[in-house]
Amino acid sequence: QVQLVESGGGLVQPGGSLRLSCAASKFTLDYHAMCWFRQAPGKEREGVACISSSDGWTNYADSVKGRFSISKDNAKSSLYLQMNSLKPEDTAVYYCAAAFSDHPTFTTSDFHSWGQGTQVTVSW
Repeated sequence: QVQLVESGGGLVQPGGSLRLSCAASKFTLDYHAMCWFRQAPGKEREGVACISSSDGWTNYADSVKGRFSISKDNAKSSLYLQMNSLKPEDTAVYYCAAAFSDHPTFTTSDFHSWGQGTQVTVSW
């Protein structure tokens, strides 16, 4: 059974940075596109960033373009999200997810496995 475990969340001041990690077990990232989603209290889960299995394709939500960067290390079976210039509106639980297709949309039904999430809070 695929396991995805996120880490790296925490409390950070506006303008600060965090790096989230997602460790995959019983699963190889070589053949699966991966994405980050987030869900704020009272809001729907929304896509943040995606990366394909091997051709370098990435996709970002407009709200994070230029501030967030997605990457992965297939050898370590790990996915990352570097978040810079954080804003209070970035506060949410962040989830990693594995996609059925190699260039997924941000539709949640396009994903077969999810992590448990890590909390990111941006506040003074």
